[in-house]
Order: sequence, then structure tokens, then C-alpha cells
Amino acid sequence: MANNSKAHLRRYTPFGTAIEAPEVAPGLYLVATPIGNLGDITLRALELLAGADVIACEDTRVTRKLTERYGITTPLTPYHEHNATQARPKLLARLADDQAVALVSDAGTPLISDPGYKLVRVASEGGHAVRALPGASAVLTALSVAGLPTDHFFFEGFLPPKQIARQKRLAALANIPATLVLFESGPRIAAALADLAAAFGPRAAVTCRELTKLHESVNRADLEKLAREYAAGAETRGEFVIVVAPPLDRGETADNVDDLLRQALTRLSVKDAVSEIALATGRPRREVYQRALVLTRTSVDGAD
Repeated sequence: MANNSKAHLRRYTPFGTAIEAPEVAPGLYLVATPIGNLGDITLRALELLAGADVIACEDTRVTRKLTERYGITTPLTPYHEHNATQARPKLLARLADDQAVALVSDAGTPLISDPGYKLVRVASEGGHAVRALPGASAVLTALSVAGLPTDHFFFEGFLPPKQIARQKRLAALANIPATLVLFESGPRIAAALADLAAAFGPRAAVTCRELTKLHESVNRADLEKLAREYAAGAETRGEFVIVVAPPLDRGETADNVDDLLRQALTRLSVKDAVSEIALATGRPRREVYQRALVLTRTSVDGAD
């Protein structure tokens, strides 16, 4: 290891007593940080952050709240989507100089809806060690508390901010046979829920606001009810995770819809068949339309 002089004390203070952190081996470390409650940091993460040569973070002001809370004096340097092109070579140079670089996001696990994958890829291709220190994640926290199926889930992250693009994306997500996890900001939560209800119908869903923070709230209902509540003025301050149940009545009922559609498509256009089956079954028209598209594509492919 190169003899890198450290400009900071390699210490941290988890319980009011300063603890000396061991020297950290060279490499890139992906360190999960709390999503709200600063008490959710792990002891291993504190030790690593105190012992590293530098902490690369999205916003130094946000990360400094964490480091000051635990008496960590490791230098902070910004690394985010707007400066990554310029900052990445500097971090790689540190790795080449046998330094320990910690990468954190503002909250949660790095690279999950946050920048960093290019740094990880280039660092690993350059032969540098890349290690992860697991911890808090808004995705898994919301899934745990939602009470919806967790055997299969699909993380979408933020939906497009503009309505037309958002509606197109929701149409593509409508038939994924898994619980969906989405992020949304307070100013857009009402519009997002309205479009979710229009696209998915009355699926069970949960909105998780300000998870692990003082004003945390978890609201469980179907999408249509949630959309009405937020349109009527439910609290929108803070950051949201939306968890949506898989498509309703899968399995036998889905097979019945397919059978009905196949029969209707022998005598009606796709548009009319969809309208007839949606009315007969009470299923969302958009969902029935997506099934009709699948069936007609399958029919065409099978005829080749």
C-alpha cells in the first residue's frame, strides 16, 4: 500500500466515546446510509467511513450531517450525475494510488436510483477491489411494511414527470406479474396516483411517506381510493415510495379472460372485443386491451 498521509483523524464516535478506526484496504466501497433516521447506520459503515481516505457523495451538505453526527472527519468530495464525467477520473486516480474510496448516496444504498454504476464498472475493469457494505434501502423498507406479495417485485424508480410519458410507461408496466415499487416526489404524488388508478384500476397499493423519519406515514388502500385522497388534499410533503400489488385475479381468472377474448376476437375487432370483455368481467379496459394484444400477436406468430 502506498504511504498516503491522512489529513483526518481516523476516528468515529458511535456512543459518545471516540473509537479508532482500523486502516482500510485500498478499493472502492459502496456504503449504504440511512434513508432518514441517522440511527440506522451500521457500525461497519461508520468504521469504514472513518477509515477511508475520501467519501464521494451526491451532496456534501447532506452527508456532512451524518459524518458530524458520528464525529467522522474524512474529507468529502461531490460525485453526482452532473459532475461525474469530471469527478470519476479523480476518484480512479485515488484508487490507482492505493487509496480507500467510499461512495455514498444522499440516502439508502448507492446505485439504487442513484449515480455510481459507471464508477463501479470502470473501477472493477481496472482491477480495483469493489466491495459493498449493505444497509438501509427505501425499496426494501417499503416492501417490508406494505403487506403486499414480496416473492416477486419490480423496482421502477421514478416515473416520467410529464403525464403523456408517464401514461405510456404505466401501460408498459401494467401486466408485469410482480409487486411494483416506485419512487415519487410530494408535488407529483397526486398526479402519479391518478394515472396509476387509470392504468391499473383498483389494485391494492400502499403509499409510504418519509420512511423512518419523524413524520413517517403508511397509507393502505386501492389505487382509486388513494388517488381520490391525494386529489382531495392528503399530506404530500416529503418523499414517497409507492408499492402496488401485482395484476388482480391472476391465475384461473386471467385464463378465463383470455378464453373470453379468444372467442370475442373471432367475431369482433380488437377494440370491440376489449370493450365487451372489460364490461363483462369488470376488469380494467387497459388491462384487457394488453391481453388482447398478447393474444393477437401470439396468433399471428403461430400462423408463420
